[in-house]
Amino acid sequence: MTVVQTSPDDTLDPALTSWVASANDPAADFPLQNLPFGRFRPAPDAAWRIGVAIGDQVLDLRAAGLLDHDDMNALMALPAAERRALRQRLSRGLRTGAAEQAEWSAALHPMAQVELGLPCRIGDYTDFYTSIHHATTVGRQFRPDNPLLPNYKWVPIGYHGRASSVLPSGQAFHRPCGQTRPPTAPADAPPHVGPSRRLDYELELAIFVGPGNALGEPVPITQAEEHVFGIALFNDWSARDIQGWEYQPLGPFLAKNFASTVSPWVVTLDALAPFRRPFHRPEGDPAPLPYLDSAHNRDHGAIDITLEVWLQTAAMRAAGHAGDRLSTSNYADAYWTLAQLVTHHTVNGCNLQPGDLLGSGTLSGPAPEQGGSLLELSAGGKQPLSLSNGEQRSFLEDGDTVILKGWCERPGLRRIGLGECRAQVLPARTPAA
Repeated sequence: MTVVQTSPDDTLDPALTSWVASANDPAADFPLQNLPFGRFRPAPDAAWRIGVAIGDQVLDLRAAGLLDHDDMNALMALPAAERRALRQRLSRGLRTGAAEQAEWSAALHPMAQVELGLPCRIGDYTDFYTSIHHATTVGRQFRPDNPLLPNYKWVPIGYHGRASSVLPSGQAFHRPCGQTRPPTAPADAPPHVGPSRRLDYELELAIFVGPGNALGEPVPITQAEEHVFGIALFNDWSARDIQGWEYQPLGPFLAKNFASTVSPWVVTLDALAPFRRPFHRPEGDPAPLPYLDSAHNRDHGAIDITLEVWLQTAAMRAAGHAGDRLSTSNYADAYWTLAQLVTHHTVNGCNLQPGDLLGSGTLSGPAPEQGGSLLELSAGGKQPLSLSNGEQRSFLEDGDTVILKGWCERPGLRRIGLGECRAQVLPARTPAA
């Protein structure tokens, strides 16, 4: 049987099936129409390899003869046309009846039997603040009369994070320690040093940069998406009590840089193309400044991605309980698009590089139950969440595991999943006196 090539790029055809049987399951995160990229190794002492997820398998691209190297950052740096050509080659070779089946079968590894790592070398990490719902809800806790600062609707707010503490999904981390002082403490009271008591998660997406730009050369919004390799799930862990004491006047520092967790598979914008939506501002809000506006961004800038947060406590895990879903939201509700983030990041001439990570910021929905953090869902700890096993949570406790999930689906199309992003909280390592 031969594969009929119906168009120069028919990789999104929902009728396509794969000779990798698990990819044909309607509930699969990684059907033939997805083909996300990541890094894996078959043994702890082996070198990292570039793989593509297909069903419940990983295709080793070098072993399949598709690449002559295992440098993900070099792959990310390729022009968009070359990356699309590789996607097309993968799609045709993995289709039912493809001649490559015999050769490529030997390059497959069961995903459950390999170690999945960080998708690439992350040189720099910038975290944005793209959800107006999150910004408003959190701002209301601290500034009831003026929750949203006046610059929010004009400029994508961001800060530079710590790339060295970005962790792969599945790697546990220790509760952070730092200085805290309750807002009710006397003005002359000294701060306390110890483990954070208000540890939180933040539901985000990671936007990975593909080809970079030269120092001093801004990326126009009409070209911004050509500089994006793809997206993944991202959890920007936050110590709210440390954050409340240290963030004035310069912003996040130790409250954020102790750990961030990213999922292993980077889904390309090509795979997400059927799920694009028009991007529009609420009635009465200012239009973006001209450098942050384009016809394409208005017509296709938003992406319909369903996002979920799940919590599995230590007691749940011991009882074989998979956990409780805490919230659901959608990336389409973000106030700024990924193209706007890239363009604004470079408007001053900042040079992005292949593998740089841009965090979307906490992705909350308009309804109170759609908060992307416990800070929102528990009203700053004042309204603890009741879990299905009788436990309660205002903030995270030792032993808790947070799982982020994301996917796109629409009638008549194959479901495109982002996989999972998970990590467990370990007890703090108390600082020396």
